[in-house]
Amino acid sequence: MVNKLFGKKIGMTRYFLDEGRSVAATVLKVGPCVVTQKKTVEKEGYNAIQVGFEPQKESRVNKPLKGHFDAAGTGYFKVLREIRVEDPEQFELGQEIKSDIFTIGETVHVSGTSKGRGFSGVMKRWGFSGGRKTHGSRSHRIPGSIGSSATPGRVYKGRKLPGHYGNQRVTVKNLKIIDVRPEMDVVVVKGAVPGSRNSLVEIRKA
Repeated sequence: MVNKLFGKKIGMTRYFLDEGRSVAATVLKVGPCVVTQKKTVEKEGYNAIQVGFEPQKESRVNKPLKGHFDAAGTGYFKVLREIRVEDPEQFELGQEIKSDIFTIGETVHVSGTSKGRGFSGVMKRWGFSGGRKTHGSRSHRIPGSIGSSATPGRVYKGRKLPGHYGNQRVTVKNLKIIDVRPEMDVVVVKGAVPGSRNSLVEIRKA
């Protein structure tokens, strides 16, 4: 039994619950993930299966990966990931794992890559309040003092400063599944998940 799958974020929408209340929801295309390799303790040192997501043209695959896919006989995929399992022998090469492993009402953790926002200042990156917005002020959006005078004579590590913001792996925990449509490979979760539209996400059971 697998406890997670991979998919992509389709986008956000509004979802009406049975009692008529409207909630923000994210639509995810989950799977189908195809088993492309079985890894065992004897050979690799751990038990896992390798799965492929989203079919790919043969011309877009390099030679090492093409040989790997041809040996498995599963076709070609854009994304390869691993899922730890107790017994890899329960799975067959080419087996499809679909979104029906999730059920409505279940709680999941969703991981993805947040939107990259480039070089950002402290107000956007860290939520600083900024300086006075009055006549004569020269500190509207600057970080202010960073605390390095004669003692300690340097800037402490971890100080919140301007810099690269976003484009990092982010996990949002305990999102509730409000709809599952296996025939469409669609899972709808309550709330927002990291990443832009069509970005890769990992959905795992809480």
